[in-house]
Amino acid sequence: MTRRGAALALACVLGSVGGGSGLAAQAAEAPFIVLASTTSTEQSGLFAHLLPAFSQTTGIEVRVVAVGTGQALDMARRGDADAVLVHDTTAEEKFVAEGWSLHRRPVMYNDFVLIGPQADPAGVKGHGIAAALARLAQKPETGFVSRGDKSGTHAAELRLWKAAGVDVANARPPGYRDCGCGMGPALNMAAATSAYVLADRGTWLSFRNRGDLAILVEGDKALFNQYGVMVVNPAKHPHVKQAQAQAFADWITGPAGQAAIAGYRIGGEQLFFPNARR
Repeated sequence: MTRRGAALALACVLGSVGGGSGLAAQAAEAPFIVLASTTSTEQSGLFAHLLPAFSQTTGIEVRVVAVGTGQALDMARRGDADAVLVHDTTAEEKFVAEGWSLHRRPVMYNDFVLIGPQADPAGVKGHGIAAALARLAQKPETGFVSRGDKSGTHAAELRLWKAAGVDVANARPPGYRDCGCGMGPALNMAAATSAYVLADRGTWLSFRNRGDLAILVEGDKALFNQYGVMVVNPAKHPHVKQAQAQAFADWITGPAGQAAIAGYRIGGEQLFFPNARR
């Protein structure tokens, strides 16, 4: 090879290496957002269904931190998340009122269900949720597993106990136990101990370790479970990725995201129902 040919070959190699490094750098710098969300959206399999479609459309990766709703909102308050998707409307409205987000959008809904042993020793089946919980409180031999983690499900459970006239904060029923855990582990604990537990329907449908558990109370309007999305206010945390987070909020409340939510099913049963208002 001539000296000129060797020089050209070396230049080509160096160019290829440089180009490869450039591509690697671009890949490393691919845009992403941190989404603080609930264990129910993660453990139900919804995000595994939704997020690849969003990333393919926008090129934005979504890194989900799945915790209870209260923890998700606290993450956002600290500036550790760019957006939140949670299910405690009262807490979400407070989050907006405090200026942590400029706007809350409804995304979808499903419902809560009261799960318990098929034999139903407390006799709650056929009752509304308030009457069912009141019966549980009067049956010291029956167990009830509470999330106890300040999640949206836990907040809903506390409201329902209050509506049933039971003050679990100060006078817990004998069988009441906090697990301080996500929905899946709470269901596992209930299955292992033949206890009752309040669950979101989505996680229940995707749950496989059911043991002798079954849905005993459902359909009560008090069990309605709404989810909302919020982008963290950059005035509070200038480093948040507002543009990319807004792209996610727009997508999940837009036609493509809403259709993807409606299309997610397990065993032919729809888990979440889109209801965004734009």
